[in-house]
Amino acid sequence: MGGETIGPIISVERLTKRFGAFTAVDRISFQVEQGELFAFLGPNGAGKTTTIKMLTTLLRPTEGTLRVDGFDPAHEQNNVRKSFGIVFQDPSLDDELTAYENMEFHAVLYSLPKALRTERILHLLKFVQLADRKDSLVKTFSGGMKRRLEIARGLIHHPRLMFLDEPSLGLDPQTRNHMWEYLKKLNREEHMAVFFTTHYMEEAEKVAGRVAIIDNGKIIDTGTPAELKKKTHSSTLEQAFLSLTGHSMRDEASTGAERMRLHKRMWGR
Repeated sequence: MGGETIGPIISVERLTKRFGAFTAVDRISFQVEQGELFAFLGPNGAGKTTTIKMLTTLLRPTEGTLRVDGFDPAHEQNNVRKSFGIVFQDPSLDDELTAYENMEFHAVLYSLPKALRTERILHLLKFVQLADRKDSLVKTFSGGMKRRLEIARGLIHHPRLMFLDEPSLGLDPQTRNHMWEYLKKLNREEHMAVFFTTHYMEEAEKVAGRVAIIDNGKIIDTGTPAELKKKTHSSTLEQAFLSLTGHSMRDEASTGAERMRLHKRMWGR
């Protein structure tokens, strides 16, 4: 039963997503254990965000099966959404609300009692160093401040699983380290699993227990950072990543039209 599942918090088998003739995710299979820190790495356009959108109920898969906390994201959306928090790659805050109002709206959606949501909002705003700006409209915030608020918002209901799509984007090193220390604390104390993407290979090597590398919609390899380094005879995870995905820059011209069609299908424009 979801929420009490013994075994993986995420289970994916032969997951596929096509947009017309374009295959964004191609029969991938993997698992994320409860309480695991799991990095999902790949070049731009590899299929990372599309996979996250399927796991978080925003896209229906073309083929394959997936379970999040024991539930099917395609048919049990409400149960799945209660299980996770998420920080999207693209901004998702309401600029016309204050920092506190953005947090409160999210807490109400998760049915947190008023006293508890007030306590957590103030605690999390302090954690991301925005307590003094809690009554400021989000449209007055810098990009880094918005990112910090999104991280705080995703943690408001103490989820069993946290999705982080490029969470360090726009954060200075001090704030990035502060964020990860807090997430690792929740991982230790509440057994919260973390599924994250990042382009900072040192971050993935330092934080992740296991790493899956995806390219061209397919998972190339999975293992601990040490295992991937050993397999590719590399001294760093970045070298291992480049060994598995290639050193050359991608030909944007050959995939640009397909990506534009994908964008339109995903966002309706």
